[in-house]
Amino acid sequence: MRLPEFASKGAVLKTTWSRLLVLVGLSALIALNWSCGTLKDICNCLPYEPDIADYRHAAKHVPLPNATPVEITVQTILSWRQTPVLPPTMPRFGRELTLFHVAHAFLQNASVNLADCDVHLEISATSDPRAPRVIVETPVDSEYCSARRNIQKQLGQHGFTLDSTHGGDLPQALPAEVTGLAFEDFEHPQNRGTAEVATLWELHPAIVTITQ
Repeated sequence: MRLPEFASKGAVLKTTWSRLLVLVGLSALIALNWSCGTLKDICNCLPYEPDIADYRHAAKHVPLPNATPVEITVQTILSWRQTPVLPPTMPRFGRELTLFHVAHAFLQNASVNLADCDVHLEISATSDPRAPRVIVETPVDSEYCSARRNIQKQLGQHGFTLDSTHGGDLPQALPAEVTGLAFEDFEHPQNRGTAEVATLWELHPAIVTITQ
């Protein structure tokens, strides 16, 4: 039995609309994946807090000096005397003006602080996850973009995802070296890092390179 002509046209129209919806859906999925990839670019992070809310913001967001760094160890940083309180606008002074290099450390933790978008890293002297740690931070500033992408890529090669939605303790500590300026933070009302962080002293700004 032959179907009426209008029924055949309706079937064709239904098929056309189905194909169109599939194409629209695929286009939306591709666009979503592209945008998610853009959002996860470690250099495209947008801080949700203003600079004025960041403790000693101007002191932290500086370029690394073109100088020969002083060689130190993680234990050296852990031994530095801590100041009870520093004014929130305190410029760099004393030890904070010196560029340091830690040749042998273990990277234990990596994440992106969404408040200021700095890459937050924690290092220790040994691979023991319970060992005392020092915070190391790579700022959001454009001059550190390549360093941020490099540590993201290196961690990815070890099966660890670092971006705005992924981070935390590494499954296994990785050997690393660090070059950066000393910086004395303060005890935040919120946790500054993991429970293993054992000093207010940091290397900030700093560049971390996995050496394995």
